Amino acid sequence: MLVAEDRGDVVVLRIEHGRVGALDVELLDALTEAVTASDRALVVTGSGSSFSAGVDLRRVLDGGRSYTEALLTALTRTFRAVFDHPRPTVAAVNGHAIAGGCVLALTCDLRLVSGGRIGLTELAVGVPFPTAALEIVRHALGPRAGRVLLGAGTVDPERALALGVADELTGPDELLPRAVALAGELAARSPGSYRLAKAALHRPADAAIEAAAGDDAAVVGGWTAEDTRRRIEAALAALTRR
Repeated sequence: MLVAEDRGDVVVLRIEHGRVGALDVELLDALTEAVTASDRALVVTGSGSSFSAGVDLRRVLDGGRSYTEALLTALTRTFRAVFDHPRPTVAAVNGHAIAGGCVLALTCDLRLVSGGRIGLTELAVGVPFPTAALEIVRHALGPRAGRVLLGAGTVDPERALALGVADELTGPDELLPRAVALAGELAARSPGSYRLAKAALHRPADAAIEAAAGDDAAVVGGWTAEDTRRRIEAALAALTRR
């Protein structure tokens, strides 16, 4: 599900969960536990052709409201754990990073991309953004957040670089070595100074998340609405036909 690899001062967290690294409660809990337990720099990556293709929508349909509530709680917990990890974090995006998978990449301090399609496709299937995800996207992308979020599509790595979704493009063979080296370079800086600078940079996003904490009841309602269910079913049917 999640494989941790020691690389000196850096820990690589590799998602190995099904064919596309879909996010479910169990994977999210494993990610949160691994991140919060670590005091080192982190590289988050995927396996095969996907970094993470986002939330496991089949589980959302099958699990109903109770599972959806647990999933949204787990998503917020994981996103905030990675976003506010006091040590450097680098996303090594090895393939498709879609919807929640794209948000996961955006929680990291830097994003290296070697291939795949990348984008925030939540609105295409009718699911609203949890507050934490939205504020992290706003922090990472600045004035381009609206274009990427409301467009609800995916882009290739070159366009991702132009939009600020990616910070650097690499070849597949160089991706992980480059990500580990970059995380190691950042980790060599004063840990206390890095932590303070990161906390200051994140303060507006964290404050906005805290201020809107009660708003996610409406998000749960949007995820469990009948119209959303129909859109998710249609999206899954389209994937099956490919």
